[in-house]
Amino acid sequence: MNDRLFDLSGKVAIVTGGHSWLGFDMASVLAEHGCDIIIASRSEEKIKAATEKIETLYGVECKYIRFDQTKPNSCREMAEEAWNWKNRIDILINNSGGGSGASEGDFLKRDPKDIISLISTNLIGAMLCTQSIASYMVRQNSGKIINIGSIAGIVGRDRRMYRENNKTEQPVDYAASKAGIIGMTRDLAAYLAPYNIQVNTISPGGFDKGDLPKGFVEAYSDATMEGRMGIMGQDIKGTALFLSSHASDYITGQNIVVDGGFTVYK
Repeated sequence: MNDRLFDLSGKVAIVTGGHSWLGFDMASVLAEHGCDIIIASRSEEKIKAATEKIETLYGVECKYIRFDQTKPNSCREMAEEAWNWKNRIDILINNSGGGSGASEGDFLKRDPKDIISLISTNLIGAMLCTQSIASYMVRQNSGKIINIGSIAGIVGRDRRMYRENNKTEQPVDYAASKAGIIGMTRDLAAYLAPYNIQVNTISPGGFDKGDLPKGFVEAYSDATMEGRMGIMGQDIKGTALFLSSHASDYITGQNIVVDGGFTVYK
């Protein structure tokens, strides 16, 4: 295989929420293939530490930008600062988002404030961030946008594995926000195609961060073709690299599910 398909030397990627977990994994694999990295999020301490670590590990240039993607002005300011750094933005990974919030996940008991906050962050925030960054990609007539969805946006979930293992269950509003991400991806792909910008979604399944109840991990793994949960530091990287590189230049509007077969296993 031609390694140049995956060579990101000279490219600049923005990874929102790239300071930890899957976001850090995706930022790391792009850096490993020569990409300069901007990590953007609300926590200056976390994004500063992450950029320093990536610089040390991979020898690329890194920058961090503190911003709040739920605020349009903050998104515009982040995009302008990112562009001024190298006068190009090649890749945007919309990874920032929230999970359950402070209240419990049970739909009938869920605090409406958490419903509104989660959708504002996960869906509207990603849209505002993309709007600001895409204007610069249109200017350069190229770009890759990767939205992070979830299997939650594809299938209804069996709450029994949560309730039987004393784990906070997935909120319905989380599923709604991630389904919205998948729909947004398709129409953005159509809108941005004339500007040589590809837009795709990665929808991860469950990844084990080491903090899950043993019974839940076993139940989830049993419901998955591969017989396990996703592995941090490993299972998201290949798809992120593929969708960021020239190898995916003829792929747009797609939702690539990285779930070990969970969503198609009965």
